[in-house]
Parts: sequence; structure tokens; C-alpha cells
Amino acid sequence: MAEGPALVFANALGTDLRIWDDVAARLAPAYRILRYDKRGHGLSETTPAPYSLSDHVGDLAALLDACGIARAVVVGLSAGGMVAQGLAAARPDLVKDLVLAGTAPRIGTEASWNARIAAVAEHGIAGIAETVLKGWFTPRFRDGNPDFVGYRAMLERSPVEGYVGTAAALRDADLTQSTRALAMPVIALAGDADGSTSPDLVRAMAAIVPGADFRLIADAGHICCVEQPDEVAGVIRGFLTEIGYAGRMT
Repeated sequence: MAEGPALVFANALGTDLRIWDDVAARLAPAYRILRYDKRGHGLSETTPAPYSLSDHVGDLAALLDACGIARAVVVGLSAGGMVAQGLAAARPDLVKDLVLAGTAPRIGTEASWNARIAAVAEHGIAGIAETVLKGWFTPRFRDGNPDFVGYRAMLERSPVEGYVGTAAALRDADLTQSTRALAMPVIALAGDADGSTSPDLVRAMAAIVPGADFRLIADAGHICCVEQPDEVAGVIRGFLTEIGYAGRMT
């Protein structure tokens, strides 16, 4: 809906915009939906690695400017959540509110990211896929679920240059001070079985943002929007209603 309030969805490392399919479908009747593949992911261009977080933030800012979108609600998962935090700090004119899922101002350590980059360089993304997927999804979702096969393929077929480039951006980014200074409504979500960014990490982020709320999503791993789309869409809808951004009734 071109004239509706805008919701912009930013995806996680090693994923593409399809992780938001089910959530976006539940919100599309009332909102203008924009999903995109960040640099080095999905069908977007893969430029030479490494990247910085400011590269990803600049890409999203340019996309919103090109689409004529301002004062959007930006919904970001994991790396996408860091991009959303960075955009809100750098271009507050573009961001009305934030929904931050499975993310934090700083994720991981320099050593952990360097180890992952080295593992991908040596073994490819398939070499780390099993560990990553255990953090992404609960055993219930992984076992005997045909959809899980597709998400494994999404990860393993990600462009290596885009994956390691974005991993380097996350390694080098610490948004603690700018996130602490955010002056807009924020809600943080975490899957209760998230093995990539723990609920405690996400809860700690919410605690440093004035007025931010925190919600735990039951029976979900890191990619909570895939495992529990009804719950995630419901939390987003309730948050937007509370802040007076209820969208257009159909």
C-alpha cells in the first residue's frame, strides 16, 4: 500500500529478505512494506570485502531517500538490527521508531568474528552452517521440517564475500554510545532459545535505551520471525498501535 505508514525490514547475516515473508504478509494490509537485501546478500550487489557498518547504513539511507520514505519504522534482525540502530543515530529524519530483534549495540568479540571469518575462508559457509543453524532455529523447527532445508540452502548459498565482509563490519562496530542516546520509541525482541544473541544480551540493550520495551518470543531461536511469525507480527502491531502508528484499516 503505497500511501500507508512505512515499515522497513532489514535482515540478518547470511539471510535474505525472504526471512520476513510471513511477518510482512500479516502486516501488509495496514502498512507500506519495504524489504531489501543488504550489500553482499540475496540479489544485491556483492562489493569487495571488508565492509563497515557505515557502508550498510549508508546503503539503507540511500534506498529510503530514493523511495521517498521518511519517518519509517525500521525492523531489524541481528545484523539488520545493528544497521537499524546505526541509521537511527546517523539519519534520525528517516526513522520514526525501531523494532530490534535478536540484536545489540555490539555483537560478539573481535576474536570470535576473526575466527568465523577464518573458518569461512578455509571451509566455506557450509563448514560453519551446522553451528550457525543451531543458533538460528530450535530443534523442533530443524527436525523433519521441509522449510528448514530451504533456510540451510539460503545460508550456504550466501555470497562468501558478502558474508565475510559483513562479519568484518559487525566485528568492528560498537554502537553502545549512540544507541544509549536514541530518542524514539524502541521495542526489543528475542527468541527464548536464541543461540546467536542471547535474550540477556538483547534485554541489556533495551535497558540502556530510555523507555525501551523488551519482549521474549517463546519457542523461537535467533530467526524468530520465521519460527513464530504470528507472535512477532502481533508484537509489532501492538507496539505500533501503542505509539499511535496503527496503520490503515482494510
